[in-house]
Amino acid sequence: MPIPAVPTESFLMGLPKAELHLHVEGTLEPDLKLELAAKNNIELDQKTIEEVEASYQFNDLSSFLAVYYPAMNVLQTEDDFYALAMAYFRRAAENGVKRTEMFFDPQAHTTRGVPFADVVNGYYRATQDAADLGISAELIMCFLRDMSAESAAEHLEMSVPFADKILGLGLDSDERDNPPAKFAEVFARGRELGYKLTMHCDIDQVGSIENIRQVIEDVQVDRIDHGTNIVENPELVAMVKEKGLGLTCCPVSNSFVTEDMKATEIT
Repeated sequence: MPIPAVPTESFLMGLPKAELHLHVEGTLEPDLKLELAAKNNIELDQKTIEEVEASYQFNDLSSFLAVYYPAMNVLQTEDDFYALAMAYFRRAAENGVKRTEMFFDPQAHTTRGVPFADVVNGYYRATQDAADLGISAELIMCFLRDMSAESAAEHLEMSVPFADKILGLGLDSDERDNPPAKFAEVFARGRELGYKLTMHCDIDQVGSIENIRQVIEDVQVDRIDHGTNIVENPELVAMVKEKGLGLTCCPVSNSFVTEDMKATEIT
């Protein structure tokens, strides 16, 4: 593909891309949310696409999560999780995505009574069908860091029968007072099981530098999510370079957008 002097939209859209920081639950679009709510007889405060879009009001991570998690209530069955992932894959394919390693949050579903198997099997089935769209897709199972390490450990053991369907483990949600060290033993067990490891180190949080240090030195992850505060510490920068660790930085992820936004992934 020849490179134009000034990259055009068509050129940029045509470039093959890898999406390595994607929370699939955060891709739930208003139309699918309303469709699944009707299918599963779930009462929503919003009745139209415009009303769903207007509900996206947040100005920090906590207020975002207050919108993010309730939206998941419409996901009830294996087919629902399949539908969500396939909707994302279709949009990703239109944007030239060829490889995606997407996060999913099983605790957000099992705590609502959804069987763990339905979550994994629905998403995994979609990753297999994504090949028809030209996408190689994998799953990264995330633990919610504002839940207990014991809950994370329980869900890790739940994953063992499905280990061939899950590439790695991640850690997301509210970082405040939930440092990586809280989950060190869980991730050590995950490495024993053969999972790849990554953890979120969110932007401009209290203790971000110490969290990054723990992720690198103590947990010994294979990759870091966000982690942009690392530039404040030359020693950690040097350590990441020496270890060859990648950081899945999201340039606009903490730019909390206005009421005209479409559903998007921000955590």
